[in-house]
Order: sequence, then C-alpha cells, then structure tokens
Amino acid sequence: MTPDAAKAALRDQTIELPSWAFGNSGTRFKVFGQPGVPRDPYEKLADAAQVHRYTGIAPRVSLHIPWDLVDDFSDLSRHAADLGVSIGMINSNVFQDDDYMLGSLCHPDAAVRRKAIDHHKQCVDVMRATGSADLKVWLADGLNYPGQDSIRARQDRLAESLAEIYAALDDDQRMVLEYKFFEPAFYSTDVPDWGTSLLHCMALGERANVVLDTGHHAPGTNIEFIVAQLLRQGRLGAFDFNSRFYADDDLMVGAADPFQLFRILHEIVQAGALAPDSGVNFMLDQCHNIEPKIPGQIRSVMNVQEATAKALLVDSDALAAAQRAGDVLGAHGVLMDAYNTDTRPLLAELREEQGLAPDPMAAYATSGYAEKIAAERTSGAQAGWGA
Repeated sequence: MTPDAAKAALRDQTIELPSWAFGNSGTRFKVFGQPGVPRDPYEKLADAAQVHRYTGIAPRVSLHIPWDLVDDFSDLSRHAADLGVSIGMINSNVFQDDDYMLGSLCHPDAAVRRKAIDHHKQCVDVMRATGSADLKVWLADGLNYPGQDSIRARQDRLAESLAEIYAALDDDQRMVLEYKFFEPAFYSTDVPDWGTSLLHCMALGERANVVLDTGHHAPGTNIEFIVAQLLRQGRLGAFDFNSRFYADDDLMVGAADPFQLFRILHEIVQAGALAPDSGVNFMLDQCHNIEPKIPGQIRSVMNVQEATAKALLVDSDALAAAQRAGDVLGAHGVLMDAYNTDTRPLLAELREEQGLAPDPMAAYATSGYAEKIAAERTSGAQAGWGA
C-alpha cells in the first residue's frame, strides 16, 4: 500500500480507551497513588478526552460496572459528548464480590449464578442508557484443585447463564466473551482459550463474538494465528491491547514485543478488518502502575498507530508473489521491510493534516493539564481497583 493509501486507512482508525486506566493501580503487592487521579467516572471521561484531543483516534471510553456506576447514565453520556467522546463497551464485574469466591456464572449454587446473571442484565440496562452496543464478559471462574467441582457441569452452567444474558440483549447489541488461559484459577479455568469462547459464542448466536486480549496467552503463543482463524469465521469481536510481562496483562501495548503487535495487525489489514464497519473493536485494556496515566494511554495509542501503519505499508502484491513462488526469504523480507520502516514521520504528517500537533506526547506535556488536575483534585477518594 502506498503512503497516501495508508494515511487514508489510518484516518478511519479508532481505538477505545478503558476508564479504569485512569485510576490508581499496582502490582499484587501494592496499589500506587498518583496526584490528579480521577475521583469519579466524570473525571475519568475528562482525562480520556485528553487522549483523544491529542491523538485524534480515541473517541470512545469503555466503562466497568460497578466501578463506573452513576445515578444518571444519560447525564454521563451528555458529559462525554460535551467532551468530544462517547461511551463505548460496557464491562461486567463478577470477580470482586465475596459470593464469587467459587465462581459466578459457573458457580455450583444457583443463587450465586442468579446474582451474576442479574448483574449482567444491569449492564444491559446501562448499555441502553448510554447507547453502548457491546457487553464484554470476562470471568475469573475456575478451579484450584482437581475434584473441587465438575469441569463438565461448570461448562453446562456457563452455557445456560450466557444464554439467559444473551437473550436479554436488544437486537442491535452484542456480547463479546473474553478468555484467559489461567489466573486466578490455577488448575482449571472455565474460559481458558479462544476455542472455548468460540464454542460458546457459536451456540449463542451471531451477535456473540470472541474478545482477544493480547496478554491472555501462554508465552510463545502465535496470537496472529488465532486472529486469522477468528477472522475466517467472522467471530473476532474485539481486541484488548496490552503487553504481558506479569502473569496478567496490564502493561503497555507494544512494550514487550512490538514485532508481535505488527504481525497481529498485518493479519487485520490483510483481512480488511481495519475498516470501521468490520465489527472488530480495537481497545486498550491496561493499568498504568508506575507511569502517569494520561501519557501512558497516549503512548499506547501511538504504539498501535505505528504498528498499524507498518502493516498497511506491506507490499501485498510482492508478498503474494513470493509466497506463490515458494520464495521463503523473499516473503519474509517483504514483511521485514515494512516492519523496519519508521512510520513516525508519516503519522506526524497525518496529524498535521488533521489539525493536530505532530507529537501528541509533547503537546500534552506542555498543555498544563497534568498540573491543573493535580492542583484541583486534592480532596475525596481517588478512583482505583474496586472503586
């Protein structure tokens, strides 16, 4: 693809931001506070709007319920619109209540399952109030010990629970089901891989798709293969972009393996899934533990942009010709030529054409916003894990 064609595709790219990225977070040992951290969902949206202001491609903010519960979601949506952003995906939370120690949708107790199902129906009500189209389900359900529960029975309970939640969706709403290969359960996880998620989604219907979190895989997993398979089936509903250094997934996208991010986006570009109408939602799912929140999100968006630009610059005709000819090194060389291209000047040029500063990080740093919120947000409880 030519640079001009690449810029045209990049103009349409959007990346959704997670509200929780702007709250306090940390390791398993400590949550670290920072000055200026939001105290409520309204301030989270204000900070997210700063990322969109300087990058131009982050117009939606994903909410987490109950962390982002407010009395009036219509008012929150109006607040978002006033800031130039909108409410995106709604995330359920069935992993922080004492009742969920042995699971939520898979729990052996029907009363606990009912509580978890009803919570998801509450999330659907939030979707209606905010205009959100997507409900994301991630479960911490699983087993620590062999014999603790029936693996098969838990899958049956999961299928029944998901079916009731799916039936509660409106016709213009989707469910996306996330998977994670282990943790917090260490013997058996109830949705451990893309195959399990896909099987449940196919049983539910066309408006159920898989969420691929780039940090939710074992080391060495070929994630781009999974991307290609899900795209072939039309079942890739969303990405959660991040990097996996911990057993979890909370560090910045592109930090651990930028070449892997490029390979993933190459599959997206080749399948035409970068288009806004592809049905694939690109989202960050990160917590910024030691780095400042807003610059961390800006840098993450830029990392995705740069990898996308490299993927768009792959000479598809030359690659296909080398593949047909069995030219192993030639085909690999075509990919490497694109990956080794410095796409920062192209993106700086694109931003200037859009009336944005060419360097979003520098523009935010000199804006004075960080100093402003640090001075203003000195009272009240800061948002963070579980708040």
